[in-house]
Amino acid sequence: MSLSPGDEAARRLAASEHPAPDVVIEPDADRLARSVAEALVARLAAAQTLRATASVVLTGGSIGIAVLEHVAALAAEPVRETVDWGSVDVWWGDERFVPAADDERNEKAARRALLDGVGVDPARVHAMPPSDGSFAEPEDAAAWYAGELAAAAGDDGAVPRFDVLLLGMGPEGHVASIFPDSPAVSDERPVFAVRDCPKPPPTRVSLGFGAIAAADEVWLVVEGEGKAEAVARALSGENPRDLPAAGVHGIRATRWLLDVAAASRLPGRS
Repeated sequence: MSLSPGDEAARRLAASEHPAPDVVIEPDADRLARSVAEALVARLAAAQTLRATASVVLTGGSIGIAVLEHVAALAAEPVRETVDWGSVDVWWGDERFVPAADDERNEKAARRALLDGVGVDPARVHAMPPSDGSFAEPEDAAAWYAGELAAAAGDDGAVPRFDVLLLGMGPEGHVASIFPDSPAVSDERPVFAVRDCPKPPPTRVSLGFGAIAAADEVWLVVEGEGKAEAVARALSGENPRDLPAAGVHGIRATRWLLDVAAASRLPGRS
């Protein structure tokens, strides 16, 4: 049986060589968010020890924003690892193409939860454009963001170094704005517009698999029993066309950071 180009791309993603994923399970969603926050602070601090700078790709959703709220709380605590937030580049994995003031914006939620309170250099906050900004169409916004990534990467390629790329996951297995059985699954561009998303708002801008896979570490932060089946399927090697989270990996590490409920369908847990 021959495969379509999209199926072949998905097959290559599933079969490519990369480190086996790590799975970390916390008792509940709040403990999960705090644990991820502590690990993120430590990872960014370590990157700055080596290179003086660090970079992170943020995600939205309730657990993603809860992580940022815990990071903000840690910034006020006398912890061993500290991050110079003025030397952190901040990117996003996807964004809703809505007006800048809309509460649906991942950028707005991240600024409220963390960025506005820790002294991030505004020039290093790389937000995806809103619908009421310079671009009337999401395709133009995506092309602009791809240019920003390429400019930051310089001679190293289309995407700069990402120390940590955070992702949530939907109950059907979508990551960023890559939904099952959608054109985004086989789109090889680093950034693209997504229309007619099954989850509102329907119009978005998203990183693609290739840009996500350029990250040193990809962390999938997932909570809730409603996502347990998708977690189990993704970790069992499901075809990324049917379950995009199964096609996600980082260069050095892929970490599934779960609460007990989200891990409840994994083998050996009942």
